[in-house]
Amino acid sequence: MILSFGPGPTSVNATALALAVCSGVALFGYATCAALRHDRAGNSQRIAMLVGWLAQGAAIIADSAGVFSSSSGARFGFATALSATLWLVVVVYGIESRFVPMRGVRRTLALLGMAVVALAWAFPAEIRSVPTSRWAPLHWILGIASYGLFGAAVLHAAMLGSAERQLRGKGSAVSATLSGVPLLSLERLTFRFVAAGFCVLSAALLLGMWVASPWRWDHKTVFSMLGWVVFAALLAGRRVFGWRGPLATRWLYAGAGLLLLAYVGSRFVLEVLLHRSSAS
Repeated sequence: MILSFGPGPTSVNATALALAVCSGVALFGYATCAALRHDRAGNSQRIAMLVGWLAQGAAIIADSAGVFSSSSGARFGFATALSATLWLVVVVYGIESRFVPMRGVRRTLALLGMAVVALAWAFPAEIRSVPTSRWAPLHWILGIASYGLFGAAVLHAAMLGSAERQLRGKGSAVSATLSGVPLLSLERLTFRFVAAGFCVLSAALLLGMWVASPWRWDHKTVFSMLGWVVFAALLAGRRVFGWRGPLATRWLYAGAGLLLLAYVGSRFVLEVLLHRSSAS
């Protein structure tokens, strides 16, 4: 998916058409899911979500792999990264929702899905030079996987914060659950995603240091390292000092924000604001 093909003279339209068709179907599926009400059309909502998710995956492949193209190169932009991140979050939700009730989350994810699919359609990935190392695709895949895991952690932290606010507003008589999920279990699950994302991010950074030639302290690297430090401090603070609640979630949001600035932010500035290309 990461190593790709740049468009030749006759393949640009074919690639754009494949991306447009897949994106259109994804938008239709997610819009249908968001429009349906869970209590009246639960099965229809799930099917619409599945259609949107499958079509979004096809759109990501069409965009990053340069379908119907002929020349080699790498295609992966800021909008594609956002779309792939949310696609992975939906995967996590789909698995988790089979075991844990998560009402209201599906509609939120559908709305976010519409936003990132439209963004990726409007700003398709650009072609870059062929990677100098055969391990570079693994570095990119690990980076996107860490985005997805931290995205799932942020989703759970938002659910946790919403439930805690509801409990404070209704008093101690309310059971400490969210749609049948004990809040302590939800909190533990949140930080399991943080720990998993931290491990994957660490592997991505180490591999990036190894394959980079030459090593550069650019914006992407600096923000990635700062995000890694924040997540390391969060996990250490939770283990040593028992951080939890709003303090822990603020650290989580800060780390996720830094990671978002690392690749998505830097690529957005280069591709949209400065109209420049980069090999990284």
